[in-house]
Amino acid sequence: MERRKGDDFDQVPTRPAVQAYGDHCPRPLDAVSRPLALGGSFKPNQLIFTDPGLWPKEVTLDNYVNGWKGLQGISFGRFFTNSLQISVLSVLGNVISCSLAAYAFARLEFRYKKLWFSLMLMTIMLPYHVTLVPQYILYNKFEWINTYLPLIVPKWLAHDSFFILLMVQFIRGIPKELDESATIDGRGQSQIYLRVIVPLMVPALITTSIFTFIWTWDDFFSQMIYLNNVKLFTVQLGIRSLFDPSGQSDWGALLAMSVLSLVPIMAIFLSFQRYFLDGIATTGLK
Repeated sequence: MERRKGDDFDQVPTRPAVQAYGDHCPRPLDAVSRPLALGGSFKPNQLIFTDPGLWPKEVTLDNYVNGWKGLQGISFGRFFTNSLQISVLSVLGNVISCSLAAYAFARLEFRYKKLWFSLMLMTIMLPYHVTLVPQYILYNKFEWINTYLPLIVPKWLAHDSFFILLMVQFIRGIPKELDESATIDGRGQSQIYLRVIVPLMVPALITTSIFTFIWTWDDFFSQMIYLNNVKLFTVQLGIRSLFDPSGQSDWGALLAMSVLSLVPIMAIFLSFQRYFLDGIATTGLK
């Protein structure tokens, strides 16, 4: 997936160690900075910025041991568990709610359908920061601040219009004759959705799951806004907390935890790569 200008990786230190290490390399060599960060995670602290080689001359695992200890007595394992919990619940919410909304727009007829669909598309062009303050005020009144609810509940309310559009285009490519056959057999709309549409749109569902997992796992800004308790911190907040701009940072631990934070994303993508490509390739085709 192509990294766009303005992504969180460049604008917000979601992986401060990797970014800080990469900042010492010229931008044309940006693609090389990631392997350098991997190699740096195995170097002693005194060699991280003095030994520019890709493979460390002196290998140590102390960075991973020290980084895994976390902060304030809370290990990084707790942060990984928190991130996994939020990501999995967000994936389930997006898959269920967005598929239901997409089925309604693609197959059902209701009043002002085109108007609602147009308004839904307009929200895609609405920057997240525009709605941040009203959302924070609302969640604060609900007493949801410093909980996972602001990060999870919107996913169960078809919050991501991009995935609704993705699934709408996919469902439109499914022949309506299948719906008509199911109707003749006495199936209602719920049965058509569950027994006909959902099994055929598995590639689109997996594509939605992969994107949702990656974006939720990498989300730094929203988690920074709503989470203040260290026990609730995610991987991204944990890495950011290890970074001390006014003092001495343990760069080895920062790099080590940044590298480990990539493992779940790579595992998810490589495991479902075929379905991911199928979902992208077939969306919108008839």
